[in-house]
Amino acid sequence: MARKVPLHRIRNIGIMAHIDAGKTTATERILYYSGKSHKMGEVHDGQAVMDWMEQEQERGITITSAVTDFMWKGHEFHLIDTPGHVDFTIEVERSLRVLDGCIALFCAVGGVEPQSETVWHQADKYHVPRIAFINKMDRVGADFFGTIQMIREKLGAHPVAMQLPLGAEDSFKGVIDLIAMKAIVWDEDTLGREYAFIEIPPEELPRARQYRDLLIECAAEHSDEVMEKYLAGAEISDKEIKKGLRRAVLQRTAVPVLCGSALRNKGIQPILDAVIDLFPSPLDVPPVVGKHPTTGALVSRTCDDRGPLTCLAFKVAMEEGRKLIYVRIYAGTLHVNADVYNPVKQVYEKIARIFRMHANKKERVESAHAGDIVAVMGLKQTTTGDTLCDDREPIVLEAIDTYKPVMSVAIEPKTVGDEERLMGVLEKIAVEDPTFFYTFDAESGQTVISGMGELHLEIIADKIMRHYHVPVRTGKPQVVYRETVASAVETEGVFDREINDTRHAGHVRIRLEPLQRGAGILFENRAPEEHIPPQYIPALEKALMDATLTGVLSGYPMVDIKITLVGGVYREGVSSELGYIMAATAALREAIEKAGPLLLEPIMEVEIVTPQEFLGDVITDINARKGKIENIENKNQTRIVTAHVSLKNMFGYATSLRSASQGRATFTMKFLRFDTQERL
Repeated sequence: MARKVPLHRIRNIGIMAHIDAGKTTATERILYYSGKSHKMGEVHDGQAVMDWMEQEQERGITITSAVTDFMWKGHEFHLIDTPGHVDFTIEVERSLRVLDGCIALFCAVGGVEPQSETVWHQADKYHVPRIAFINKMDRVGADFFGTIQMIREKLGAHPVAMQLPLGAEDSFKGVIDLIAMKAIVWDEDTLGREYAFIEIPPEELPRARQYRDLLIECAAEHSDEVMEKYLAGAEISDKEIKKGLRRAVLQRTAVPVLCGSALRNKGIQPILDAVIDLFPSPLDVPPVVGKHPTTGALVSRTCDDRGPLTCLAFKVAMEEGRKLIYVRIYAGTLHVNADVYNPVKQVYEKIARIFRMHANKKERVESAHAGDIVAVMGLKQTTTGDTLCDDREPIVLEAIDTYKPVMSVAIEPKTVGDEERLMGVLEKIAVEDPTFFYTFDAESGQTVISGMGELHLEIIADKIMRHYHVPVRTGKPQVVYRETVASAVETEGVFDREINDTRHAGHVRIRLEPLQRGAGILFENRAPEEHIPPQYIPALEKALMDATLTGVLSGYPMVDIKITLVGGVYREGVSSELGYIMAATAALREAIEKAGPLLLEPIMEVEIVTPQEFLGDVITDINARKGKIENIENKNQTRIVTAHVSLKNMFGYATSLRSASQGRATFTMKFLRFDTQERL
């Protein structure tokens, strides 16, 4: 099937923000105005199209990223609406990995909130161009210019206003377009579908001219054509300004800022116009780069339907027991019944069906092309982050980073005999969610599930009961710890034993030393070749890494250590791989015990937004939880408190904060690092 829309008219975009900034509300308006849906769903009514899960509708939050596509002014948009809650940040991570541009939403009242920073830095990691939309301009306390300043200071970005608000709070009427130098007002009778350009009110003109000059300066910095006209004082066309701005966005040196109120149906259509004008098509982004699976040489792929197939599986969903895998096609064309090669798993898979997605609704198609984001069925072994390609020109794309869980609960079925069903369900959920882990403790007979926070684990338990119909009960949340060591030591391990009539011997000497927090685990080989032949080193390294998965204090994984293989003994005809592995494992165990093992706990960064009159109570409560106040920021009549607190001391904090502030304070927290309580 031939491509319907040329590549230069495709936009792969996402919407990211802090929780409750209005992402899903904005998405619902986008779908309504583009004609994709015929009714605007409201998050607070549980009717949002993109929040299709029961848990999302009940809680009024986005839990899983949802994909849709629609047409706007002859351009095809592939849009991903991402969650804002920190527990589901993996959904943002894997979405940003495959997007060409992202709309960052900010609440005009809250400004740059903690999760705003997290998703912004995730977008930095994947070099995703951004535009900003300051939402909720109709709310009491809305501050457009204050939010721009926060974007500059907290995110280190260069925001440049494309619009100014026309009024604010109750008097918010529309926006001032600084390129067209017209005001835009929306017709409330048509639910914002219709809008009109009017003259800018005289009292707003001086400020509009001031900010238009800043906008033209930004465009001039990225366009010689605009710069020449700017210096000569010549007239600069709207098209030339947009062209200069587009270069700034593509180079990620500036962030154009728009504003509006999604809930009041104001400011949405200009966002879509800005996406067309400023964001790249798949042709404008650099060729995707990966590695050859056998040689390790760098390989690049340009976006071309006729190129060798190159896809990234970025999300897995289980649907009626079958895998639905979302893929971004970077090159080539994907056909139903085609055989594709997965170089990560080294298997061939068959594409049974291809779907264009609209949240949880599917439209079957026979083929999909470079630049598309689609879902496929039939892939049995492919998981999140795997590459699908043509085996004649294989490539492995960069995988998607995942996050380690920080909280666990014990889970068990309510009905005797449901143990096997529960384990099968947990396996399916683990395939969907890379941040979810489960283990069975043979000693206690307990199944333990681990995730990113209380809400994450609560949603999973709810999903097990509703979607998979396995009644379960869970225990109290337990913190997931890590272990490390306090000092450096050297030890040696010796192994010499006859196994199945074959003698296996090994003799190694290792050095174990602590690293700074967050450094992970490093391995270095300094052993002379005559002491340990090179062919045994890979197996030794793997054995030592495997041995760090279980510490000596409480069996938690080790972190922030360096293991150096410093020497050993080689005995011709006797030394073997098994012998070296057993010797190295024993040496590491002894080293950990001698080096002063330490237990590390998850330290969380907590941000509390509270009215000024409750600041004292908030600080007292944080101190009682052995937290450390890092910063207190004044913002009008509210105070923003940033603190570092051990996760184990944060249980029940939501209830405590509501009581201390008469329900008027809010908080968010995100994982900071593993550390000891003393080093907070």
